[in-house]
Amino acid sequence: MKARLKWVDGVCFLGESGSGHAVVMDGAPEGGGRNLGPRPMELLLLGTAGCTSYDVITILKKARQQVSDCWVEIDAERADEEPKVFTRIHFHFVVTGRDLKAETVERAIKLSAEKYCSASIMLGKTADISHDFELRDA
Repeated sequence: MKARLKWVDGVCFLGESGSGHAVVMDGAPEGGGRNLGPRPMELLLLGTAGCTSYDVITILKKARQQVSDCWVEIDAERADEEPKVFTRIHFHFVVTGRDLKAETVERAIKLSAEKYCSASIMLGKTADISHDFELRDA
């Protein structure tokens, strides 16, 4: 896997992924930024949520669950001192569909957390990571 990051100005950077996609990252004005994009640590959280959601959706589809929507609400805390690593991350999955089985959704989240999601397993080295979910009828 390869990527490239180019400094634009101030604390604004343009990231280019090896797959050809780009994202702007910037800091808050009080940190010298112009608020032109998400902070790098926000992208880390979003990437982790994307990684685990990819797993969960894939597992649920293989289990023939009729999922019509899924999102994750993330709540995280960082250390007060440098390095300000994540110390706690909570993922709350909201899964919508028809005839969803709670035990199947719970199993999918557990498999992602313990076996498949490289991002959350890596962040779990510094952060206490927890998960829960709710089911909604479509």
